[in-house]
Amino acid sequence: MTLNSLQPEMRWAAEAAQDKQAVDITVLKLSGASTFAEYFMLCSGSSQPQIRAIAEAIEERLERHGRRVSHREGKPGAEWVLLDYGDFIVHVFSQRARQYYDLERLWRTAERMDFPAPSRPPDSRSDSEDSAPQP
Repeated sequence: MTLNSLQPEMRWAAEAAQDKQAVDITVLKLSGASTFAEYFMLCSGSSQPQIRAIAEAIEERLERHGRRVSHREGKPGAEWVLLDYGDFIVHVFSQRARQYYDLERLWRTAERMDFPAPSRPPDSRSDSEDSAPQP
C-alpha cells in the first residue's frame, strides 16, 4: 500500500489530521480481514479539544469533496471519536485510549501504512546564536 494507491478520501482525511497536528497517523487495509470496512485510519491527539478539532477537520475536508459521514461516535470530551464513512472508518484517539484499545494489535494481519509526522518549523534562532564565537 502506498500513498498513491489510497483512495482520495483516505488521503484527504490524513491531510486534514496532519493540518491539526495529529500524531501517529496509520492506515490499516482490512480487505479480506473485515466485512464492515475496507480501511481504518487511526490517529492521536494530545488533548480532548485537539481530538475534537482533528475529527471536525476530517469531516469538513471530506464534506467539501462530497463525502458525508454516515455515523459519528464520541461525545464532547471523549477520548475516542469514530467517523464511519462506510468503506472506511476514522478513529481519533487520545494516546491513552489508543494504547488501551490497541487496534493495531487487534488487526495486526492487516496491511499497514504509517504517515510521517508533521514537519516542525525550523528553529527561529540564527546559526550564529548557537555557535561559540570564533577567534
